[in-house]
Amino acid sequence: MNRDICIHTWPCSYYLEPEKRWIPGKLSLTSTLLKFLTDKNGELLVSFPLSSISEIKKESSHFIFSSITILEKDHIKHWFSSFQPSRNVVFNIIEHFWRELLLSYPGAEASSPQMTKGKELTGLMACSQKRLEDTAKVLHHQGEQFDNIMKGLDKIESDMDVADRLLTELESPSWWPFSTKLWKSPSETKPKESIPVSSSEPFGKSGVIIKIPAIITQNTELHPKPGKFTVLVSGLEISDSSSQLLHRFEREDVDDIKVHTPYEISIRQRFIGKPDTAYRLLSAKMPEIIRILEVQFSKKIEFLEDAMVFQSTRDSPPAEKGNAIWRAASGFIESVVHSGPSLKSGESSQIQLQMNEQVSEEEAQELRQRSPGETTFSKSAGNAG
Repeated sequence: MNRDICIHTWPCSYYLEPEKRWIPGKLSLTSTLLKFLTDKNGELLVSFPLSSISEIKKESSHFIFSSITILEKDHIKHWFSSFQPSRNVVFNIIEHFWRELLLSYPGAEASSPQMTKGKELTGLMACSQKRLEDTAKVLHHQGEQFDNIMKGLDKIESDMDVADRLLTELESPSWWPFSTKLWKSPSETKPKESIPVSSSEPFGKSGVIIKIPAIITQNTELHPKPGKFTVLVSGLEISDSSSQLLHRFEREDVDDIKVHTPYEISIRQRFIGKPDTAYRLLSAKMPEIIRILEVQFSKKIEFLEDAMVFQSTRDSPPAEKGNAIWRAASGFIESVVHSGPSLKSGESSQIQLQMNEQVSEEEAQELRQRSPGETTFSKSAGNAG
C-alpha cells in the first residue's frame, strides 16, 4: 500500500560516468526505491531498490564537492552531489530507510527485490497481529484508568457525606435544645478505601508501548537529526541518538498531531506568550505508530492530503481490519493449496503453478499456523477493552 509513496525529494546532481559530467535533477526516495530524474526533460536516469545497496558513504569528488556515494551489490557505484538543504540531512534519511529495510527483511537480495505473495501475506498477518496487541494494551490501560476514576468518585462521595455531617453539627451547637442531632442518628458514612495510585504500568516499567528510530526536526530547524520516538501509555517521548531525552509530551499537553505522509508526522503543544513546542518526525516504521496514535489521540490527530491512504482504514475498528486480513489469507491458502477434486486437470495444474510461483510450502505452513490464533486473540483484545 505504501511502497510507491514518495517520502522525500531533494535537488542534487548525478555524475554520469559515460559522459564524464554532472547532470542536475532530483533524487526521490520511497520506502523501497531510490530514483533520479533529470531537470531538463524529467528523464529517469537511474533507479534501484534499497535492498540492492551494499554501502552508503559520504565522500568528496575532486577534493571539492561533498558527495554521497551508493554502492550496489553488483559493484555499480553512484555519485550524488550538490544536495539541498545539505548532504548530512539527505544522508541521514536515506541511511535510516535503508537500515530499517535490512532489519525488516534481513534475507533480501538484489536479484529478487519484489516480495512473493506468500511473504506479503505473512507480513500482513504479522503486522495485523502486532497492531491488535498494541491496541489491546492501550485499551487495557484505559480500562484501568476508568476503574481508578470510579474509585476516586466513590471517595469524593464519601468525603462529601462526612463534610455534610460536620457542617450540620457546626450549624446546630450541642447546647441548642432544638438541635437536630438530638433526634437524628449520625448518618452512616462509607468506609474509606485506600485507592491504589495508577502507576501500575502493565507492560513495562515505564509503560512503553513502542519505541522506533526516527529522523527528528525541532520547530523550524533545517537540519534533522537521527533519534528515537517512544509512545508511552501516559504520553510521548523524543530522544536523540544517544537516548538523551529531548522532550516529553504528556497526553494532555499534546494539542495536535498532523500526519503529513504515512512516514512523517508533526506534534505540537501550543503556548500563549511564547513559541509553540513542535517536532517533526520521519521514520520507516511510522505506519505502526500512526495506528496507535489514532487510538490515544483520536480527537487530536489530523490526516493531511498525502496521508489520506490511511483514511479508509480509520473507519473500521482495528479488530475488524485484523480479522479481514486473517480471513483473506486463510481463503487464499485454501484456494491455492487445496485445489478441489472437481477441478479439471488443466485447471488444477494452473493453480499448482500459481502456488509454486506465489506461495512456497514453508510460507503456506506458516500461514496455517498463524491462522488459528485469530479467534483467541480477538477474544483477549475484546476482554481488555
